[in-house]
Amino acid sequence: MTEITSKYADFEDLRKQAVALRREGLSLRQIRDRLHVHNNEILHRLVMGEPAPEWTKRPNTKDDLREKARELRRQGMTYDRIQVELGRSKSSISLWVRDLLKPEPHYTSTEHLALMNAGLVDLRASRDKERAETKRLARDAVGELSDRELFLVGVTLYWAEGAKDKTYSRRECLQFINSDPNVIKLYLRWLDLPGVTQDRMRMRMRMRVSIHESADIPGAERFWAEPAGIPTSALKKTTLKKHNPRTTRKNTTESYRGCLVIYVSKSADLYRRVEGAWYGIVLGCRSSSQTEMSD
Repeated sequence: MTEITSKYADFEDLRKQAVALRREGLSLRQIRDRLHVHNNEILHRLVMGEPAPEWTKRPNTKDDLREKARELRRQGMTYDRIQVELGRSKSSISLWVRDLLKPEPHYTSTEHLALMNAGLVDLRASRDKERAETKRLARDAVGELSDRELFLVGVTLYWAEGAKDKTYSRRECLQFINSDPNVIKLYLRWLDLPGVTQDRMRMRMRMRVSIHESADIPGAERFWAEPAGIPTSALKKTTLKKHNPRTTRKNTTESYRGCLVIYVSKSADLYRRVEGAWYGIVLGCRSSSQTEMSD
């Protein structure tokens, strides 16, 4: 009984000292070192009920954000703008400021719509600028093509857009059609490559416009004569496409120029070389892939 009473008395004495030190502004670590109490449970019991000194409290970042959110709300900001300013979720912002009055709108509905439209214009302009810059960098990265690179590009282009020979319909000749003037220029440049061009190639080349009958036919012929590098009189008779009233065409604007068809007679040998080169490209890609896998 005497031992228990002694221990209790010792605890009470320690508690009085610990409380006094706590009220002087000491931290738990400082009290521990002063009283030589290294048991955390006992240490916390000694100062139970005594608040920690202010200087030991860590600053609460959320409290600062809450006060900032409330201040911005008082200034008339919407939840969206506060979210942008503080980088917090709308749900948190709502909890912090929902007791405050909803700010009066700064603009009329017409002014607000005008501001939104102006913002959209700026956003689209910024995106257009970004697109243009991306394209410019990609264009400049290509540089000048070697004859071999141009040959492979031309073969791929023809195999994507040109007429192909079929087992049920032998058509071993070059016939190419496209609606992009730059593609036409590239194709003609490819035909002029050494090793592609055969004797009297240009003399065996026939070009004609293919277009819907309702379009501006003379205008289309003048348009295609420029990238083809020939006078309009050198074009063969234009092929007219009949209009089907049951279909809805979207290519009806003034920019619609139809397509240019380029046909090279007596080009069976060149067609065979194109087809062979295309399969060589396919096999070359496979070989490259297999080499990478083996590495």
